Amino acid sequence: MLKLDNYICVLDIGSSKISACIAELKGKRVSNIFFDSLTIKGVKKGIIVDSIDLVSSITKLLKSLKARSGKKIKLVHTNISGDGIVTKHSRAILPLAERGNKVISIFDIERVNEQARVLGSSLEEDIIHRIPLSYSIDSKSNIQNPIGLYSHKLEVDLYLVCGKLSSMQSLSRVINQAGYEIKDLSFSGLATSNAIMDKDFKQGLNLFCDIGSDITEILFFRDGVLSEIEILPVGGGNLTEKLQEEFKIPFELAEDIKRSYGVIGDASHIGEDKEILVKKTNLYKPIKQRAVSEIVTTCARSICSRIKEAVEKKVSPYEVNSLVVAGRTILSEGFIETLEGAISIPVKLGRISNPDLLSAIKGNSELSGQKYLTYLTCFGMLSGALREKPALSAPSQQSTKNPLVRAIKRFKEVYSEYF
Repeated sequence: MLKLDNYICVLDIGSSKISACIAELKGKRVSNIFFDSLTIKGVKKGIIVDSIDLVSSITKLLKSLKARSGKKIKLVHTNISGDGIVTKHSRAILPLAERGNKVISIFDIERVNEQARVLGSSLEEDIIHRIPLSYSIDSKSNIQNPIGLYSHKLEVDLYLVCGKLSSMQSLSRVINQAGYEIKDLSFSGLATSNAIMDKDFKQGLNLFCDIGSDITEILFFRDGVLSEIEILPVGGGNLTEKLQEEFKIPFELAEDIKRSYGVIGDASHIGEDKEILVKKTNLYKPIKQRAVSEIVTTCARSICSRIKEAVEKKVSPYEVNSLVVAGRTILSEGFIETLEGAISIPVKLGRISNPDLLSAIKGNSELSGQKYLTYLTCFGMLSGALREKPALSAPSQQSTKNPLVRAIKRFKEVYSEYF
């Protein structure tokens, strides 16, 4: 049995911030958690544009967490998103018998999945996640688990989430220059969904929408299985940029105004006399609160329309049970209501559902209210890592790597087919 580490370190690299957390473990449960975040400028739409800035930020952030936790960090779980992501379907057909039929075994499933993986591979990409969506046999399609059924052939529809090789190499180099190594890499949206998926989310068609600074990720889940991904080049930063352009003010000041006064919706209730005084050089300039609201409302509606179009391109809104949203943009007053009105689907705020994480962060004032949204992707990667740890020591996982055990397993499968 493999020895489990007594901690997990996860690092969320976004376009406007990086966040990290270190979770101390007792057995397989989280006993304590440390977290922190920093604003960055070295990433745009998921692509590293300033490696020096990013290396410096990662070093500073993890050094702080190391000091607080007392852990000597070497390996980190991290993420990739945006323009660095490519998705595709890969299908493969495996003949099972020259004549007649045979019972489908785990070995056959592994073979057809591997064949689809190879067929979907590219020299310019590296596969991050591979998800079997469904299997088909001679007489039926859309089968989730064909083991034990008889067929002449077996077909799989494998959904591949890949990273562009150049993006992954750049990310690996940055992590190495900061003094660490990547233990596991995840697609950001899928990682975040790990933190919020509950039993209701695993029934029927449900959507998860993570609205970041400059990209929005929409994930389509059927019965809890990821089936499609849409990535839009828009995000909460668009609202800030519009304020920056309109009022000719620094981006940071526009961000503060958006968070404090950016009410989304009908601005007629805001008095014409209400103003915000902002300092410009040595003078104070008044800005109308109603104008701020009107600008962010127009921009927010545009983002919601883009989300609606992306959803309707893939599915009918009437099929969707719910849309779960995350990202700091949804904290803007009126955004969730605007999205719900535009898309005509019930919209829910993404909340942490993992009981181990809930017990570890319960009562933490730094995560109270909706402050936890800053670390939701971190907690999602942590949830995924916690699920994988027991699997690493499971005999069923290790047996496939042992030639002798694999041969015995194959003999039993063949024996069961004919006797």
